[in-house]
Amino acid sequence: MIDQAVITNEEFLLFQRLIHKLAGINLADSKKVLLVGRLQRRLRERQLDSFSQYYRLLTGGQHPDEVQTMIDLLTTNETYFFRESRHFDFLRDEILTTRRQSGNFRIWSAASSSGEEAYSIAMLLAESLPHTAWDVFGSDISTQVLARARTAVYPLHRNERIPEACMRKYCLQGVAASPGNFLVAPKIRQQVRFGQVNLTQAIDPGIGSFEVIFLRNVMIYFDNETKRKVVANLLPRLLPGGHFIVGHSESLHGLSDRLVQVRPTIYRLPG
Repeated sequence: MIDQAVITNEEFLLFQRLIHKLAGINLADSKKVLLVGRLQRRLRERQLDSFSQYYRLLTGGQHPDEVQTMIDLLTTNETYFFRESRHFDFLRDEILTTRRQSGNFRIWSAASSSGEEAYSIAMLLAESLPHTAWDVFGSDISTQVLARARTAVYPLHRNERIPEACMRKYCLQGVAASPGNFLVAPKIRQQVRFGQVNLTQAIDPGIGSFEVIFLRNVMIYFDNETKRKVVANLLPRLLPGGHFIVGHSESLHGLSDRLVQVRPTIYRLPG
């Protein structure tokens, strides 16, 4: 086996089509170096000489675990606590202060990656709804990042955007976590659950309904057809009157006629 396989344009096109089919991701031509860097080790692990051989292994139907590994490697994205803080301000100051529903308040972090967004939402809910039942559901297509999210352990240097009060009350250091890390406290973790969801496919109604859906910084990787499909898949899980929030570089313009824009990147389902 050769040490370093070179990918041809034809092979790269095969992988572009495959990741689009499996995860809806529109992998730009400029991502060829990234793909090679992330998948080269899989070729060595599988003792393969070319990306064509690896593609045939992935599409042969005999190695679903390897398919998931490939998805994990190509869909892992950067995230951090309280990212795009204006959305959290809106959740606290507008949504929670005017909520009419009684009972359990539910939020879906639909592209939760390694869990920072879901736990940020949970900390805010713990602060804002001390006497109200609530829970957060975090989902991602990558099993790798979901496993990391469930551990709730993060490097200390990732805490810089967490409000001091939340850091003090909901993040544990010292004996509770290994050196250089902090652990999200059990009282937060127990109200956050994670599950694998492919947003481009039909959503299991068993996940329930939500007052707010965060779908941030993931649709930038989709083409317009896939964006429309994803929004249509998620809307049945949003309660009437609920809010749908996308990333600051994203928009739902032209993707759905069921949502009303409240502010840039923040939409509401009438009802």
